[in-house]
Amino acid sequence: MESPPRYDMAMSKLSIKDVEHVARLAKLKLTSQEILKYQKQLSEVVSYVSELSEVDTSTVEPTSQTTGLTNILRSDELKASELTQEEALSGTEKTHNGYFVVPMVLEHKDS
Repeated sequence: MESPPRYDMAMSKLSIKDVEHVARLAKLKLTSQEILKYQKQLSEVVSYVSELSEVDTSTVEPTSQTTGLTNILRSDELKASELTQEEALSGTEKTHNGYFVVPMVLEHKDS
């Protein structure tokens, strides 16, 4: 198995071989026209990422999110009094021993 190409972040253009390698990793079959198209697009992405690496972030504190929002969902609480088993089963006629009766999904085959 061939080793993946090493990308120099300062390079401005990926080679056709680089694009073919990425396509193989993504299990994509590209035409020669698509390879040329993606060569240009991927080169622009790599160039942009290299610009980002030049930004001084030494005084910026790491964060996992920037919006300041917190989880607005309530915690799950069991409230058994809201719906009885009888009320839950009242919408169907097919019950057995307090459970819904549903069509069989798996069948047992005799050997």
